[in-house]
Amino acid sequence: MKKADKDVNDGRLAYRPPDYLGTQAKAIWRKVVGFLEENTAVNRIDSNLVEMYCTQYEIFRNAYKHIQENGEVQAIYKSVQDSMGNVIATDFVGYKRNPMTQIYDSAIKNLTRIAVELGLTPKSRVELMNLAGDETTEESASDKMKAFFSNSEEDSY
Repeated sequence: MKKADKDVNDGRLAYRPPDYLGTQAKAIWRKVVGFLEENTAVNRIDSNLVEMYCTQYEIFRNAYKHIQENGEVQAIYKSVQDSMGNVIATDFVGYKRNPMTQIYDSAIKNLTRIAVELGLTPKSRVELMNLAGDETTEESASDKMKAFFSNSEEDSY
């Protein structure tokens, strides 16, 4: 209980995932929060994004499991019946896409988008580092421009 209170009081993300998350979402929560705490500046306010990431991860995993078990496509058959309603033939008419492939695709897109916002991709981490580096410099852009142009004028004479 003291650990949870500490997390709330210092503004950091709680290591313990919310109780209502599923098993896979809870597991990824612990991994993501640990990574974010070590590598980026995150706050408790970011918990909604982390929660969305974790739930999308669980949806992604469940959809993938279903696809593994049932395939990407499913066969479609049309039954032919006689006048009494008895099936006399079953004709193969083609394949249809497993609806879970759309859920899988959507979850991957959402995971990627949220990962960028949280700084979980290599590119987004570099961009965040560059932003952090820009904030630490005390010299403003206008000061840099003045210095550049004053040095350029001196060099031209």
